[in-house]
Amino acid sequence: MNFIQTFNEGGLIMYPLALFSVLIVAVAIQKIIFLSKFATEYRKLHQNAMASVSANKLGELKWVFKNASKLISEPHDVLFDDYPLSKEELNDKISRRMSETTQGLKSNLWILGTIGSSAPFVGLFGTVLGIMHSFKAIGEAGKSGLAAVGPAISEALIATAAGIIVAVVAVMFYNYFQVKINGINLEFRNKLEDLSELIKIAKTYRKQA
Repeated sequence: MNFIQTFNEGGLIMYPLALFSVLIVAVAIQKIIFLSKFATEYRKLHQNAMASVSANKLGELKWVFKNASKLISEPHDVLFDDYPLSKEELNDKISRRMSETTQGLKSNLWILGTIGSSAPFVGLFGTVLGIMHSFKAIGEAGKSGLAAVGPAISEALIATAAGIIVAVVAVMFYNYFQVKINGINLEFRNKLEDLSELIKIAKTYRKQA
């Protein structure tokens, strides 16, 4: 039994499940590329920023992040605020910007979560349709038996299995990206706070000099 034959035997409910599958692949590819580019960009910019601080070229720091993506530049802009902030105020401001960055990193992730929670119910709806078709077949044939209800039962089972498989794949990707984003977010914040401390030390050293 080939895939196309199995798909057709699953009934109409297989089409929304096929659409779900396409969305899962599209979102997964988009997130992998997006998160990889984000991590590469902020790590490179952090290295450049650290080099500027080490060389005592604090005036160049703003330019390091000037052309960076918004999710990277806005949290770092807090470090260059001309208005003097206490440590608590600075941390609060960083946290607010970081929450925006986190939301940006999680964009489109809701699609995987929605598919993961709804696909089993779509498959279950296919199960109900298959059972209804089996009763209809019994009524039309005037008797029960595998020959009468076999195709309808097959439709129900295929739809159920397809719904479960789609849901499992969506949840696996969803959990993977959640862990990945949390890791990137933690590393990003740690590097941001490290840079903040070094800038503070460099400014203090300048005043003393």
